[in-house]
Amino acid sequence: MVIGDRIELRGLRATGTHGALPEEQVRAQPFEVDVDLHFELRAAGQSDDLADTIDYGAVAEAVHRIVTREQFQLLERLAERIAEEVRRDERVDSATVTVRKLRPPVPVDLASAGVTITRP
Repeated sequence: MVIGDRIELRGLRATGTHGALPEEQVRAQPFEVDVDLHFELRAAGQSDDLADTIDYGAVAEAVHRIVTREQFQLLERLAERIAEEVRRDERVDSATVTVRKLRPPVPVDLASAGVTITRP
């Protein structure tokens, strides 16, 4: 892996039904996702050709589809599923995925609860 080369997606927001509590399984809530794709960007930097890089629009659409159409109990599983999808492109050396639940069901004022995973 080339240290420092990455594509970053920040603050993708989507509504989904993920959570361990019964009400979270039926009531949609907002999530925010960040994705870092680590891979060699030299070819794209030299060629200025989209074919030499990863289309971040397509990645964003895939992440949005997973959050809105699939359902998991744990944020850890949601993050893992997103990492599995974005790593399907063999050029990706590793992916870092952060998933935040923006309205966590806790009895205190908490802006978000989340997890971050990195998968080679």
